[in-house]
Parts: sequence; C-alpha cells; structure tokens
Amino acid sequence: MKMQDTKTEKTNKLGYSALTDDEVVGTEEQFGANHYGRLGTIVRKTEGAWLYTQDGKKILDCLAAYSAANAGHHHPKIVERAIDALRGNYASVISNVVYTDVLSQFLKRAATILPQLAPRFGEHGNKVLPKNGGVESVETAIKLARYYGYEHKGIPDGKQEIIVFDNNFHGRMITVVSFSTTAKYKVGFGPMTPGFVAVPFGDIEAVKKAVTPNTCGILVEPMQGEGGMFIPPDGFLKDLRDLCDEEDMLLLADEIQVGMGRTGKMFCFEHENIVPDAVILGKAISGGLAPLSVMVTSSKLMDMAFQPGSDGSTFGGYPFACACGLAALDVIEGEGLVKQSAEKGAILKKRIEDIASRSTHVKEVRGKGLFIGIEVKSGDAMMFCRKLLDMDMLANDSHHHTIRISPPLIINEAEMDYIVERLEKVLVD
Repeated sequence: MKMQDTKTEKTNKLGYSALTDDEVVGTEEQFGANHYGRLGTIVRKTEGAWLYTQDGKKILDCLAAYSAANAGHHHPKIVERAIDALRGNYASVISNVVYTDVLSQFLKRAATILPQLAPRFGEHGNKVLPKNGGVESVETAIKLARYYGYEHKGIPDGKQEIIVFDNNFHGRMITVVSFSTTAKYKVGFGPMTPGFVAVPFGDIEAVKKAVTPNTCGILVEPMQGEGGMFIPPDGFLKDLRDLCDEEDMLLLADEIQVGMGRTGKMFCFEHENIVPDAVILGKAISGGLAPLSVMVTSSKLMDMAFQPGSDGSTFGGYPFACACGLAALDVIEGEGLVKQSAEKGAILKKRIEDIASRSTHVKEVRGKGLFIGIEVKSGDAMMFCRKLLDMDMLANDSHHHTIRISPPLIINEAEMDYIVERLEKVLVD
C-alpha cells in the first residue's frame, strides 16, 4: 500500500491527514493490535456532542468515550487552557523530583471536590495520587487497601483479600483482569494475581459471607457500566459502608465511568448519601484531552500507605494533563453539568421508557442521569447499535445485552429529540 504524504496533502481535509478512509483502516489493520471490535466509521473531527467524517456525515455521540467526554468534545474553555499551557511553556512533562504550580493546584482541587473521605479516621483532609489511565488508579487503590490490611489490621503480607463483584469492569491490567468474571479478559494471560473474592453485585448477604479475617477492603462500582448498566438495590452501598466500618475494611469506590456528573450527582455514591474511604476518578476529569486519573483518600491513609519509592508515574499528573483537569472541573461545576445531567437524564429516560412500553424488543430500561441502559430480549444489543450508526448515532453495547446511552452532558433538547427518534425507529416495529 502506497502511503501519501500526510504533511503536504491535508489541504481542505478534515482532521490530521489526507489519507482516504480505506487507507486509514488498512494502516491500522497492518500496524495496530486487533484488540477492539471496530465499527466501520472513521472519525476526523469532534465538536460538542458530534463526530464528523470525511464525507460530511455528522454523527451524534451517545457513547462519549465511556464518559470521558462528559463536557463534550473540544469544549472551548478546556481547549483554551490546553493551548495556554502549550504556548506558555508549562505543559511539558517534568521529573517528579521537583514541584510544579499547576500540579499543586490540581491536587488541591481534586482533593476538595470530594467530601472528607474515610471520616472514621478523623478530619485530616484528603490527599490525591495522580496517574494516567483509570486502571492505574484502580491498582493504586488496591495497593492502599492491601497496605492497610498489612499495617493496620496485621494481616500477613501476601494474605490480604479484597471483595469484588461479578461482572465488574475496572480495566485490563493483569491484576485487575485477575478478578474479572468475564473470561475473555483473562483467558491465556495467566498466572492471575491472587487475593480477590467475587460475589454477586447487589447481594449484601453474599458479601458478608465472603468476609474473612484477611479481608481488607471492598472494591465496587456504585453503578455498573460495562457489566450491564446495573443499579444496585436501594441501601446496598450503605450496607457496604456499614459492613466496612464493622469489620475494619476500606470501601473503595470506582467512579471512573459514573463520576463527574454522569449519573446526575457529582459522584454516584452520593445517591445513597454515603462516603467511601477512597475514590477512583478518571476519564472526564481531564475533559477528554489528556490521560489523567486519580486515587483520592484520607490524608491519614495516604500517608500510611505511600512513601517515597512506594509508588510513582512519569506522566501521572504532568502539567499539561493537570491544566486540562483544572479546566474540566471548572466547566463541570461552572456550567452546571451535574444538574443538567439529572434533569436531562430524567426526561430522556422517561421518553425511552415510553418507547420500551411499545417495543417487543426491550426487556428493561435502567439508569440514572445520562447513564441509561436499554436491555434487549434477544441479548444482541450490538445489532441495534449498528442500526443506530446507520442513522448517524453512535451507541455501544454493555455486556452484550444492553444498549448504552451515555451522551455528553451538554446535549440540548434537539439532540435529545434526535436520540429518541432513532431509538423509536430501531426498537418499535
């Protein structure tokens, strides 16, 4: 395949290069790992809630990169801060052996947007450990719980156990896939990391039975995303909180997909008015422009578990990502995206439920805010997602059986009409 000169032939073309769509696909297939099942669309430009292709097609994004684009694509305020960082020469990665003002301000902001975590250990304020992708911060939280078990509970090192849940999704690093209950994430990649016990999501009695003297923590998604868009039963998170207090364990909340306004609250755990011991955030925290994630916990717990040499990341919390993160938090809070998610989500869900009442295909509609799942009776949600893409709307399946509707939180009334019209066409015979 003859490659074109992308630097000289991009005139009047959308996006980065003048490669044809076929050349883009061919190049990725030749040089990239085949680790995603792709839909046949090549996106050249993004703006707001929309994706654009070279042939002029405009596609409404109802996936938002799994909640990374909560503020919309290329939000102008976040882009402006990113450009300022680049032009101001304070965006480059810098060794973590020195300080930067932008990191200091991001850490303060990330620590204080959350309530006092782990309050049973005292009012010491929160501290933040930044990383890149969300899975890195999941592993940071695992390290926190294991060290707590070792140092505070006296569990022999190597015997610590953490309770997780069936159909969980926390990423795809070896330790994290070790406790996945989805076989394709881990078959052939053994040996797996020990120390995890999986129980049914929402079953508090199963959780209680899984507790042993070596249990040091519970890792939970306050609402499952990849596992099927499931909401736990009322009171489940509160029961987990109470159990962790009774058994001296840490409650770790993975809010990577469901935090930052996605479910109509700033954080999903707020729906049950509980406070975890540690919270994991990512995706939307940088406005979709840079890899950034954090594990936030009580200062007392952070200082207990992490000292110089016990953790680190070259790009974790580097200045450009922090500049984007500060801007993203300004947008989420300053433009009322949490309130918008709650209000728009309630309207959209009600309209989808009306469609479901007239559809022979829909088993159930569930969700909070703009995090809505439509489970189909056939178990083949992707079939409907392909039909939606043919109508210029991007959605994806969750655990095969559920259509995931999670657009940017900035969608307007006309864009909600657009979603409903297309769902009507594919779900109502």
